[in-house]
Amino acid sequence: MEIDRPAGVLFDVDGTLVDTAYLHTVSWWEALRQAEQEIPMAAIHRALGMGPQRLLEHLLGPERDRDADERIRYGHDSLFAEFRDRLRPLPGAAALLRACAARGLAVVLVTSADERELSALRAALLADDVIGGITSAGADLPPGADLLATALDRAGLDRERVVFVGDSVWDVAAAGHLDIPCIGLTCGGTGRSELAGAGAAAVFDDPAALLAGLADSPVAALA
Repeated sequence: MEIDRPAGVLFDVDGTLVDTAYLHTVSWWEALRQAEQEIPMAAIHRALGMGPQRLLEHLLGPERDRDADERIRYGHDSLFAEFRDRLRPLPGAAALLRACAARGLAVVLVTSADERELSALRAALLADDVIGGITSAGADLPPGADLLATALDRAGLDRERVVFVGDSVWDVAAAGHLDIPCIGLTCGGTGRSELAGAGAAAVFDDPAALLAGLADSPVAALA
């Protein structure tokens, strides 16, 4: 007899649950500047959500000096580390996670953060008691593994019974690649029309707004 898998909500973290989008933008900008790469902050911000390697590929192109990639990533990580003790959750973030868990839904975090950054993000959220799983770039992932697909597999969730919540067009695209509905939040700095145009199933201002509208959101169909 086949046992039904639980339904769940997967959450991006940076810019979705914790207010880090512009901190990452500044950190990448300075790390690139130190590597003599002058990239406008607007271009960097629009690339957030790709993951570090794809971000550098997008901003600097395939013909770049790849030997500098590790130095730029280290520069970003070192600069961002200065903010770790000051990270703050976005409005309603922890309450949203708890509301999803209260509906019997698995709550899973999906992030490209490394282990040290993830620890700071979790400390800012203060919601470990309802987080059922975390898949991060710092985890032991196979080369080239898709973070979202890996998170689904590790949490034992079916694609037909999950929703992904993110703040960038890249989050929407990643969910669309797996035929998963994505709820877009504008609190990471990407506009409502752009998220909707990328294919978001619904768009809210921030976690608090999604929490207020949870009963009418794609999450309600899962419970």
